[in-house]
Amino acid sequence: MNRSISQTKTANRKAQRRAVQRSVKLLNIIAVSVVFLICWFLYYGHQLVDPFDNKGNWVIVIIFALLYYSFAHLYSGFLIHLSKISELVYAQVLGALLSNLIIYLVISLLVRGFPNVLPLFFSFIVECVVIVAWCYFAHQWYFKKFRPKKTMIVCEEREGLEQLIEAYGMDKHFNVIATPNAKACLNNGFEEIKDAEVVFLYGVVSHDRNKFLKYCIENEIVVYVIPRIGDVIMSSATNMHMFHLPMMMLERYNPTPEYLVIKRVADVVLSVFVLAVLSPLLIVIAIIIKCTDGGPVFYNQKRLTKDGKEFSVHKFRSMRVDAEKDGVARLSTGENDPRITPIGRFIRKCRIDEFPQLINIIKGEMSIVGPRPERPEIAAQYEKDIPEFHLRLQAKAGLTGYAQVYGKYNTTPYDKLLMDLMYIAKPSFAEDVKIIFATIKILFLTDSTEGFHCEDVKENVE
Repeated sequence: MNRSISQTKTANRKAQRRAVQRSVKLLNIIAVSVVFLICWFLYYGHQLVDPFDNKGNWVIVIIFALLYYSFAHLYSGFLIHLSKISELVYAQVLGALLSNLIIYLVISLLVRGFPNVLPLFFSFIVECVVIVAWCYFAHQWYFKKFRPKKTMIVCEEREGLEQLIEAYGMDKHFNVIATPNAKACLNNGFEEIKDAEVVFLYGVVSHDRNKFLKYCIENEIVVYVIPRIGDVIMSSATNMHMFHLPMMMLERYNPTPEYLVIKRVADVVLSVFVLAVLSPLLIVIAIIIKCTDGGPVFYNQKRLTKDGKEFSVHKFRSMRVDAEKDGVARLSTGENDPRITPIGRFIRKCRIDEFPQLINIIKGEMSIVGPRPERPEIAAQYEKDIPEFHLRLQAKAGLTGYAQVYGKYNTTPYDKLLMDLMYIAKPSFAEDVKIIFATIKILFLTDSTEGFHCEDVKENVE
């Protein structure tokens, strides 16, 4: 009875907390939308060929609000409790920018021309001011109102999560008070974590982890689980019933024919469109590369795609011609790699070196979204320590992917594999669209191009 009362009180506190947080987020959406509303009613609403009645004007404002919410939510712009102020500002400003761009296209259709962009530009500037103010005050308010949660990190085979929490500024949300060993905690009857509000399970084997999960759920402790390869594979299971028993069916990557057709058509149409629009820029880049040292403009390299099939990937050359004169395949170490040319440093930072791969997509060797293709030599190195690394070859290689959006350039191969398998586990066109838009967010983030060191390859795996 006492436990039931306690659980009810806890549930009520969590519900109230969520309601307050959502109200604060709603205030952000309303404030940004009001700025656009003023811009619309003062200027653009009068420019229409057939002006709306009052309801039509509000529909446009609501569309803007929905666009802003969708993009800001996609870019994690409302995660006050998990993000730094700078991350919140970046995500929301990007969301506002894309929303204004789309709304401008809508306005152009309504006025049957291209109206003056300055009012919308000034509106965007004011929106940015509102966003910065909201992010600062919301962040300050949250961490004054809600104290950091008492956190335990239970580890066994992997270590270093405590350092990651500190490095990412998450110590304001998670107050790590202990990092007990999993075996010792089990032997002591979970004594070490009984007072925890949050538990991270990091590198704990499945059998032991299940015991922790049951204990934490029963005792109202929030659990974050860093998955293992088997967990991600299980996430693709289809729930079903057979012999009057609940079952989970798993099979190799097997998307529906409809999904594959839509994905292929979208790949070709989008690739042709981007190449056509950016052709002037790409021609200029090609000329600069050629004039820099007289070497070839493109760099062709063997990569792996679906089922281990090899193909030649096309990229703008960003390194010296003799970068691998000894014939040994090496990973780039990032911006400080001495083999990178000055123009190569620029096109890598802006991801322009990847655009020739749109030709690979049109040819059907790659897709816009999928696991990034690895070189056969590098993949062979990874498989020595991670035998399951070849599982990412179930799907066609992509120009961008889950691991590129949610990881870093120097995320370990094991963790990139987990992310790629997460994408493969749940193939859908909606997820592809989400990743494409999420890719826009990382284009200007320098930490997504940091170098990767080969000594980080070895990881504890199942």
